[in-house]
Amino acid sequence: MTFKLGHEIKAILFDKDGTLVDFDRTWADTNRKGALIAADGDPALAERLLVECGMDPVSGKTRADSMFAAANAREIAAHMVVHGSPFEPEELMQLLDKTFVEGAESPWPICDLKALMQSLAGSGMAIGIASSDGEASIRRTVDVLDLTSEVGFIAGYDSGHGPKPEPGMLLAFAMHLGLHPSQIAMVGDNGHDMEMARAAAAGAAIGVLSGTGTRQTLEALADVLIGSVADLPALMAAR
Repeated sequence: MTFKLGHEIKAILFDKDGTLVDFDRTWADTNRKGALIAADGDPALAERLLVECGMDPVSGKTRADSMFAAANAREIAAHMVVHGSPFEPEELMQLLDKTFVEGAESPWPICDLKALMQSLAGSGMAIGIASSDGEASIRRTVDVLDLTSEVGFIAGYDSGHGPKPEPGMLLAFAMHLGLHPSQIAMVGDNGHDMEMARAAAAGAAIGVLSGTGTRQTLEALADVLIGSVADLPALMAAR
């Protein structure tokens, strides 16, 4: 796949789950907990909710572009209510958000993220994170991973920029930096990330195969696919 940029890339906007942290290792137990809360303690219903949201209850693997893989807490809550959760959607959303913040205490980084971010920042790149997670959970992950000095912008579904795959998070990052969206590369593991990049007219949509997305689900949307963010410095240097 040819990777050609018509504009100089000056900033990188990362997705979080599946891109910077291992999705299943980070979230499988938290998603089980969230499903049991949504089921009001009913194990059979909790298992059904896990399946409906895209996670195999046995293996802990999450399906590409499923609710758990790509949706935000508001969307997941509404989906769970449709499939049997006895809560009101707004109440369940708040419960799930709290659960996801707690889950942010134990992220599994894809690689040495500190070294990666320092390498990119050292080459002049501004760095941001845009996730379908809530902003509080993202900030906690950044704190736990000691990336506060490197990450200059954070946006979640509840930050006021709209959810993925709408372009708002990337456009807000561009405005924050005083850049044109064409000077920003979006890096993510699922279709929503690539669609957001397209909607915002980003300079590049870079898909990673380290998350819930597959080559089949990403290659039609991405400008280029890489194994993980560990391959990003070499890609940016070679472009």
